[in-house]
Amino acid sequence: MGDFDFAIIYNNIPFLFEGMKTTLLLTVAAVIGGIVIGTVLAIIRIANVPILAWIAAAYVNFFRSLPLILVIFWLYFLVPLVLGRPVGAFSSVLIAFVLFEAAYYSEIIRAGIASVSSGQVAAARAIGMTYTQCMRFIVLPQAFKAMIPVLLTQAIILFQDTSLVYVVGLKDFLVSAELIANRDQKLIEMFMFVAVVYFTICFAGSLLSSHLQRKLST
Repeated sequence: MGDFDFAIIYNNIPFLFEGMKTTLLLTVAAVIGGIVIGTVLAIIRIANVPILAWIAAAYVNFFRSLPLILVIFWLYFLVPLVLGRPVGAFSSVLIAFVLFEAAYYSEIIRAGIASVSSGQVAAARAIGMTYTQCMRFIVLPQAFKAMIPVLLTQAIILFQDTSLVYVVGLKDFLVSAELIANRDQKLIEMFMFVAVVYFTICFAGSLLSSHLQRKLST
């Protein structure tokens, strides 16, 4: 292909792989943290404790009203100030992603909880289950099963958003590729490769999400 030299990709696979490990680790950790905090927020929002529900709603609306890149900046500079000591870029970025994604997962989970029949909740309470037991054993298992495709779709979006960590110099997959591209003046080759990798992973995830959606709806 003309002057294209795709050997640059093969020769730098180990370096690119390290960047991809950072990207995937950040994605998985942020998804887990976001779902955990998002579940707590969703439960608080539907509980009959107005002040807590208001605080949870304020949290969700606050983070959903901000661009993720701004949250990354804030946490990158704010966390070391709060803790009084230096914090690595990965830790700061992970906290930013978890807090940000929790707001979105909260709304997804709240919708999933609302999709569970109120009759099942009433029946559970009638046989003596506490609110916590009802949520744990009746509502959340059904809600999460129904939400799997949507949760996966949000995870794909998060995977794409990890590319924003370039603003704090964290060496994820995109930054690693950019470093190689600038060093060897092979921008087209490297960024074509990055595009193909992101497209392949995201497209495969989208197909899996669609498959699960069809399977769960039958």
